[in-house]
Formats: sequence, structure tokens, C-alpha cells
Amino acid sequence: MNKFQEIYQSKLISIEDAVQLIQSDTDVIVAQCASEPQGCMSKFHLAAPRVKNVGVFSVLTLKPYDFYMKKEMKGHFELCSWFHAPGSRQAIKENTGTVTFVPNMLHRAATDRMKVKRPHIFFGTCTPPDTKGYVSLSLGITYEKDIMEAAEIVVLEVNDQLPRTLGDTHVHVSDVTYFVEYSQEPPTLPTPQPDAVALAIGENIAKLVEDGSTIQLGIGEIPNAAALSLRGKKDLGVHTEMFVDSMMELYEMGVITNKRKSYYKDKFVCTFAMGSLKLYEWLNNNPAVEFLRGKYVNDPCVMKQNSRMVSINTCMSVDFTGQVASESIGTQQYSGTGGQTDTAVGAVEGTDGLGKSIIACRSTAKNDTISAIVPVLALGTAVTLHRSNTDYVVTEHGIARLTGLTVRERTRALIAIAHPKFRDELTANAEKMGYL
Repeated sequence: MNKFQEIYQSKLISIEDAVQLIQSDTDVIVAQCASEPQGCMSKFHLAAPRVKNVGVFSVLTLKPYDFYMKKEMKGHFELCSWFHAPGSRQAIKENTGTVTFVPNMLHRAATDRMKVKRPHIFFGTCTPPDTKGYVSLSLGITYEKDIMEAAEIVVLEVNDQLPRTLGDTHVHVSDVTYFVEYSQEPPTLPTPQPDAVALAIGENIAKLVEDGSTIQLGIGEIPNAAALSLRGKKDLGVHTEMFVDSMMELYEMGVITNKRKSYYKDKFVCTFAMGSLKLYEWLNNNPAVEFLRGKYVNDPCVMKQNSRMVSINTCMSVDFTGQVASESIGTQQYSGTGGQTDTAVGAVEGTDGLGKSIIACRSTAKNDTISAIVPVLALGTAVTLHRSNTDYVVTEHGIARLTGLTVRERTRALIAIAHPKFRDELTANAEKMGYL
């Protein structure tokens, strides 16, 4: 046993002891998505009898943990979500009083909160330490490393099934307060199978992506359809917040090479990853992929330095003026801002003048009963992307470029890509509003 292993062993505690470190009136920050410390989070509720007013900050909480799903946790724990997931949405629906939302831009999530209160404890995940005493934070450093450097206590859940990723992911055992060991298969996401509508949207997106472009691509049915439609492209590069299976697949096909990137040439750049076990195996010790902090990757000033930057995001609805709603339905918060504004602004402000921001959506919702193109957003709906930053809007019925257009021109362009069954109604509304 070398000295680094001795340091590691001296900091090992049980999950139950780690949970006992939680104190009243403090912020607890947990790693997001596939980096979520599920062993520890599944035990947070055990601290409830002795703590009050604990805020647990997270992005896309993957499991319905007791600490926020049970009504009796109110007053003890509150999940402060930067981006809602099924569990937090369900808790809100059941009126548990244990979930709230934190408005934010992804590249400022950590730094904004630290202006309010210093984090007391950070709970994250990592690989076992190597012979030099370094662990890898593995599947995400969006805000994790920034919080670790500011927190009073750092607890890392060591999972021997996590991939060792490269970039800014490494942390020395001497810089961690405590370790707990918890071996489990890393959380995965199934690859969505796009239907005919999603494939049509993907084909329209592909028309806007030129050979040699640098892309940002999310996860979901429409982004996956876009990836399928990009198979005929050449020498694409990637600068993205989230690394997903489709990027690995396009790389293996020779579509993504990163060779024509102007920034981090020959490298994928991302801030977190989530997908299949095959993806995680592929990421393990892969020098082609650089994991960097979210405050850097998603900074529009950084993103705009990429050549032919194309940001591809999805939304719920767009109004006649180009306001994009991607996170709420009226006052009901569904997800979060995430990195949509970061990447859209970064793309359209590309220093080479060739960047594009694409907002994609199905033209209808609820079995074709509601139009996604609307005269005005529903009362209380959060605007995710300001209309002045909206560039391309894509549905299965076509492409509308809004940059530089008047409201009257935007209205006509958006009605033209709405579902045909709603175009007459939308036109009539536009005329009443004086937009046509």
C-alpha cells in the first residue's frame, strides 16, 4: 500500500456516517445525471429527524428519493432543482411541498448559487484512485468541480464501474474530505427511436448543417433523429454540454472527425455524458474526449470561437414574435433552461459569422390537438430563449429563419411551418393582433 492508498483508506467512511454530516440550514449540492451519488442520496431521509431547512441542489435528479418524495420531509429537506425530472415533477403534482425550481443558465449554475450561500457539503461520484492518488469525476464536471473547491466538506462516492474520463476530471485524494464506496452499474438512458415526424424534423435540421460544422446536440427523439440525418455529412466536430450515444456512433462512421474544428481541434469537448453502457466503455480513457467545466464549455464567449458552430435544441412552443418556450407550460415548470440560451447565443454570435442556432419542435402536441406555433405564449410560461436570439425554427413542415425579420415577417414564416390544420386559425389570430 503506497502513501496515496493510505490517505484514501484513512478517509473511508460508511454512507450512514456521511449522511450524518448533513446539518440544518445548509446547502447540500449533489452531482448531476449519471454522476448522481445514488448510494448517499437514498439515505438522506435518515437525517430528517435531526435537521431542518436543508436545501439539496441538483440537476435532473434520476430517482424518486424519499428525502423529497415524502410529504413528511417538508421542513426538513427541499429539493432545489436546476432542471426538473420525472421525480421532481411528480412531487410537485402531489403537492409534497418539498421541491422548488432554481432559474439559471447552465454555465452559471454553480457560481450563481455561491453568491447566495457557500455550499456546506458536496456529494459526488468518482472512480477508485490510481497509483498516483487521483480519482476521475468520470461522467460529469458541469458544476461539480467548482462546488468541490468551495464546499466545506466533500464526500465522493467511489464506484468501480464508472469510466475514467479525461480532461479536467481528475481530483487528488488529498483534496477530498471523505470517501464512501458504492459499486453499481452507472445510470443509463435508452436511445429514443424517432417516429416519422421526428425523422422529418431531423431531415430539415440536416439541411442547415454544412460539412465541417461544429455541432452541439442534446438527447431525445428529435436530436437523435437529427443525428441519423447527419450520416451523409463530412468532418463534423463537437462542442457540446452533453455527450450522447449518437456522437460516438457518428464518430465511428467517420462523420465526426473533429479535424476541421477551429477550437480544440481533433477533440470532442463536453461537460457531462449520459447514455448506454457501451458509451461509457467507449469513453473510458479515451483521449479524443475532453471533459471540461460547464462554466467554460457553455460560456457563449467560448462557444462562439468554434468554426461553423451549430446549436441544435428543442422546445415546446414558439410565439409569433419568436419567443421560445422550452421549460414550462404556463406556470407549470416542466424541465429547465439548461444550456439552451448558452449554446444558442454562442452559436449565432460565432466569430466567423457562420454560426447557426436551430430550435426544433413538433408542430403539434397532445395528439395533434394543440399547435406548437402560437400567437402568444400561455400566461405564466417562462421564455427560455429571447426572441432577439432566435435564429432558425424547424418543424416537420419546414424551416423558418427569424434573424433580422420584422414581427410581421416572422409571423408569416412561422405560420408557414405550422401544422396545416392550424394555419387558417393562426392567420386569423395574427390579423386580429395586427401582425398581418
